[in-house]
Amino acid sequence: MPIKLVAAAIIISKGKVLLARRKQGDSHGGFWEFPGGAVEPGETLEECLARELMEELGVASTVAEVIARNEHRAARGSMDLVALRAHVASEEFRLTAHDAIEWVSPRDLGRYRLAPADVPIAAALGERTDLFQS
Repeated sequence: MPIKLVAAAIIISKGKVLLARRKQGDSHGGFWEFPGGAVEPGETLEECLARELMEELGVASTVAEVIARNEHRAARGSMDLVALRAHVASEEFRLTAHDAIEWVSPRDLGRYRLAPADVPIAAALGERTDLFQS
């Protein structure tokens, strides 16, 4: 089974990062994650993330540098999760794939039931204090 390339958004505002909770009944329903999704054929990571943020949160965005990466292996398939810094045009979100969002301090990320692939990304954020300085 091929490894799926997935982009995740690291959206930071006022020293906190955005987490979104997957809707119940969806894959990983009830888990918190950094929003994003699978890269489609012919799409770059940046294009994918901008598309996913518009689809999932209803916001325009610009995508910047890679913050962290995690190759996650699971029974249902493996993924290469690439977390990229993203800047959103608005913090007024329209949720479609999630039922809740929260702005979370990096030190509090471990208190959330994160999707397994996002756990190493959260750990990497805890080491990147430079990202959270105002």
